[in-house]
Amino acid sequence: MYIEQKQFKDFILDSGLVTKSDFESAQDESEKNGKNTGDLLVSSGKITDDNLRRIQAYVLGIPFLDLKGQKLDFKVLSLIPEPIARNNNIVAFKKVDGSLEVAMLDTDDLSAIDFVKKKVHLKILPRLTDVESIKSAILQYQKSLKAEFGDIIKKEASAILPIGEISLRDSTAEPVSESDLKKIAEDLPVVRVVDTLLKHAIIQNASDIHIEPLETQLLVRYRIDGLLHDAMILPKNIEAGITARIKVLSSLRLDEKRLPQDGRFKIDLNNEKVSFRVSILPTYYGEKTVMRLLRENASGFSLEGLGFHGEGLERIHSASKQTTGMILTTGPTGSGKTTTLYTVLDILNTADVNISTIEDPVEYQMARINQTQVRPEIGFTFSIGLRTLVRQDPDIIMVGEIRDNETASLAVNAALTGHLVLSTLHTNSAAGAIPRLLDMKIEPFLLVSTINVIIAQRLIRKLCESKEKYFLTKAEIATLAKSVDLERVLLALKEEKIVDKSATWEKIPFYKPKATSEIEDGYSGRIGIHEILKVTATIRELVMKGSTSDQIEDQAKKEGMLTMIEDGIFKAVMGVTTIEEVLRVISE
Repeated sequence: MYIEQKQFKDFILDSGLVTKSDFESAQDESEKNGKNTGDLLVSSGKITDDNLRRIQAYVLGIPFLDLKGQKLDFKVLSLIPEPIARNNNIVAFKKVDGSLEVAMLDTDDLSAIDFVKKKVHLKILPRLTDVESIKSAILQYQKSLKAEFGDIIKKEASAILPIGEISLRDSTAEPVSESDLKKIAEDLPVVRVVDTLLKHAIIQNASDIHIEPLETQLLVRYRIDGLLHDAMILPKNIEAGITARIKVLSSLRLDEKRLPQDGRFKIDLNNEKVSFRVSILPTYYGEKTVMRLLRENASGFSLEGLGFHGEGLERIHSASKQTTGMILTTGPTGSGKTTTLYTVLDILNTADVNISTIEDPVEYQMARINQTQVRPEIGFTFSIGLRTLVRQDPDIIMVGEIRDNETASLAVNAALTGHLVLSTLHTNSAAGAIPRLLDMKIEPFLLVSTINVIIAQRLIRKLCESKEKYFLTKAEIATLAKSVDLERVLLALKEEKIVDKSATWEKIPFYKPKATSEIEDGYSGRIGIHEILKVTATIRELVMKGSTSDQIEDQAKKEGMLTMIEDGIFKAVMGVTTIEEVLRVISE
């Protein structure tokens, strides 16, 4: 949006939001690098993005809308499809006669305005709003669709006729033929119910779908931000149809009900490709289905966006610039290890290197990277794949997981012979990766010669914008100090200029979640907490002496490593999460 500079300067100085010297400093920088003065004031923290848009709206004479917390009419909101609203930052909020008022981040986006005008055949009246208002409106699409999907499920479920309900406890049950199962799997109500369950999970940003047979019902649960939530309860009579439909999609055997089966299928929703990794397990009341959602062609990740910062971030950048050695990520299943490695690969993915991976499964497809999936059922394992990869002239190799002695030995040898190797391990801490590899019969001198950096991580839920500030009492600080070295955290906060040098814990604010009409528990999305262990000369000496993981960790802390719980408190101070969430994840 073009605003005459003098007009903008006069108004913002009159508002008292910034000093004259601050404005002139931003103006000088704007003239040097060509960036917008207002954007520079926002990035430097002098004003908020909300302040800037309100000023722009006032100067331009355009109404400014604050949609945060407002409940919009879904009939009006849905005039602009959710993908278009999300991609173009434009939402419909009021329809009057032949006009439609739309809230936008950029009222000069004529292509978006013209597109909406052609779609709704109404006169478009642009209004300026802020980022949080757009986010609030987008969340209302999800909430309204949730209710809509619930109605679809109930309607279609009632149209499905009962079919031989089979459970492991009933050996006398009449078996259902494969042809009957195929027929019901292709029945339109069954197809609609399954499609709705999948689409709902994608819109809710779920990572897993659990379909669990109970004695008289079928329970559907979604894992969202690491926690399971009941999504809906379905009648028992549609269980066989839903399971059969998922088996058909995954190319699994319809007549096999007594043995576990694994499969995979893919759907395309609003130009987003999502793969579903399917696991079916016989249980007492029937077959339980769990589907892991894997969003393909995922992009836009950055190390900073994943939660890395300060000295730890510099250590990863330094390790990734090496042409040999190993970068390891550790943590339990679902802690974001693979996403971290993909982000590093994305940084390294340039035209002058050959990158190859061996994975199980291939979770994200990346351009210019040769990705291979293991197939243990035909003997194609990590060790066999890695042995072949080193003959493919790679510069960088990613091994999805080091599971056994042979894979560990091959990965270490590859790192020794001119390759940068990235991989994951299942250990609880960064220091714990070293004894784990020693248990796999890797010689200590080989470890210290190859490992550049070890990253341990967990995922914590992030607070949404509606949060409440509070201060810890002396008693609460004393209790927290029993679990966390608060002095080390305070030092890191001061070094990264998050708090003033004179700050004390009594004066540092923390935050609590605040429920809204769109977000029931006050959390939305997840971010990582990390500890990044750099293998220095002193760490090498400890490994060669056979030191324990605790001794290695103590030395790493002396050399500046924040532990995961310390990094979690750091992020709690930043308002990213809560102390309770950090302690919950660490205790798990």
